[in-house]
Amino acid sequence: MISTAKTYKRSRGFTLLEVVVALAIASLLVGGAVGVMVVSSDERALKKAASEMELMAKRARATAILQQTPYALEFSQGAVRMMPWAQAALVDLPAGGEPVPVDSVTWELTLDNGMKAKLKRWNSDSWIAVEAGSVELWRFDPNGLSEPISVQLQIEESTATLDFNILTASIRDQEYDLR
Repeated sequence: MISTAKTYKRSRGFTLLEVVVALAIASLLVGGAVGVMVVSSDERALKKAASEMELMAKRARATAILQQTPYALEFSQGAVRMMPWAQAALVDLPAGGEPVPVDSVTWELTLDNGMKAKLKRWNSDSWIAVEAGSVELWRFDPNGLSEPISVQLQIEESTATLDFNILTASIRDQEYDLR
């Protein structure tokens, strides 16, 4: 029996069109991955600072209860420090704007990558920017309560807004705006 179907030998290489399509797909994937990595570095820095600030607030609350002494988180440009309230209120800022080191600082968080902090106090609609030469304090009382406060951390145009619980000093609500 003779078959009438023709058989063609196919070459074993890729066509130019297949190679171009594969390179286009690979370049799109690599470009997307680089974009995600750039955004995620800001996101990672904001989330790290937020979690460290939450730990610092919980520690300030616990220390205030255990020692029956008010404690504070002191926000200055580029740093957040935990210390007894009496010491925080006496910290002096020289003309350069950097806080004078105090022996009673028990924990310090450095805000890296040009991160800036803003605070919103209870019953206020405006954010207070922590700038050079200014210090803002967040108080923790021996009865376990803390001042109601919101903190906004910012790297360029990316922000993390953190609302803290007054009873537990933990983050009650957080919102990230990454750009």
